[in-house]
Amino acid sequence: MIESILIITILVLCYKLYNRESEEDNFEVDDLRNENEFLKLKINEHTVESKGREDNLTKIINELQTSIPKDREDFKERSDFQAQQIKELEEKLDNETEARKKVLSQKKSGEVRLGHIAETLAPFLDQFEFDPEKCSFMGKPIDYISFGDDEITFIEVKSGNAQLNQRQRQIKKLVQQKAISWKEVRIK
Repeated sequence: MIESILIITILVLCYKLYNRESEEDNFEVDDLRNENEFLKLKINEHTVESKGREDNLTKIINELQTSIPKDREDFKERSDFQAQQIKELEEKLDNETEARKKVLSQKKSGEVRLGHIAETLAPFLDQFEFDPEKCSFMGKPIDYISFGDDEITFIEVKSGNAQLNQRQRQIKKLVQQKAISWKEVRIK
């Protein structure tokens, strides 16, 4: 009987051992199935996210493709408008420049006329310190020569901010250097 109990015990142990390996295999398979399901869910989530991003990018691309030609047209219109404005401003500038040149020319012409009048009337003005009866008008390059009792004076009349011209400066320099001489020319 002990033998039978031993045999039955061995059989029970073998059965349990066999079932245990089968259960462990079942646990492994279940774990793999669960992990597989989890991975499928993750893949599905990523696929949905990717599809959403792809749809969003497609929408943006379509909007850009629609808006770029409109933006180009708007830019061209603004560019044409600004080019027209620039052209009009350049014309106004040219007109204003011409008007200013005319005014400046008229002003200079008026100043020259005033200068000629001042040169002619100078002997009769209070600022003229020479005896008009002893002055001779030359006009160019020097306005007057005064033949005083003790000296001969070259007189140049200027008004406003007028300056001596180059020839007048040269004559002034020669007079200051006393590079003056007397010549008598006899004609027969």
